[in-house]
Amino acid sequence: MRLSLFAPIDRWLAPAPSSVSAPDRVAWLRGAFFAHRGLHGLETAPENSLAAFDAALARGFGIECDVQLTADDEAVVFHDFSLERLTGERGAVIERSAAALATMPLVGGGAIPSLRAVLAAVAGRVPLLIELKSRRHWPIARLCAAVQRALAGYDGPHAVMSFDPRAPAWFARYAPTIARGLVVSEEHRRGWRFDVQRHAALWQARPDFLAYDIRDLPSTFAESQRRRGIPVASWTVRSPELLARARSHADAPIAEGPGIPEPVSKP
Repeated sequence: MRLSLFAPIDRWLAPAPSSVSAPDRVAWLRGAFFAHRGLHGLETAPENSLAAFDAALARGFGIECDVQLTADDEAVVFHDFSLERLTGERGAVIERSAAALATMPLVGGGAIPSLRAVLAAVAGRVPLLIELKSRRHWPIARLCAAVQRALAGYDGPHAVMSFDPRAPAWFARYAPTIARGLVVSEEHRRGWRFDVQRHAALWQARPDFLAYDIRDLPSTFAESQRRRGIPVASWTVRSPELLARARSHADAPIAEGPGIPEPVSKP
């Protein structure tokens, strides 16, 4: 009942992409399959590395990746805010220059790639989801602008997304031709107060799609948005059971490990 009260405001403040663009600019998202941080897990293919993206390309999978802002306002592809887990170095990504990060070895091989390098490697061959990593006190507009600059002239299905509703809101205002998504995790926060918070984030973000925590599906909120034409991707699918759930309640799985289907053997 509560969600039905929000429906007219949702349509007004966060219209579905099919109602504001022709053709629907995120139609490519429906039915896509994404490798989470590339097809990684092997010692020679660390997450968010060019090797992991090459492996996903070889299977024809879409690619999901993470971007961070550097000290000199460039976008690099890296998940963690700090360097320790993936490089053995110490400190925050945002405190290093893009040039310094480009020479920093990843544990397992390769180096931290720039977003421009990843775009050059993918070259429009598969769909690409770019998650902007942020913290509330960090300069989200600088990261958004860095991503926009990297994407200038890129030809191929792509979209940006973030947990931070300020990021898709920035793209809605300053780069409206770039598809944008809101990443959502309910984390057991259900009830009227959290319904209001989710809708407020939706209205601020004005997303073309949602990327939803698979642990929360099925979700009344996600399904209400999906019914009105907003596609729902789902992360992180890590088992065949979760893959089946994603295919039942979402439009595009974002998977890794056992959630990646085995290659179909040819007779």
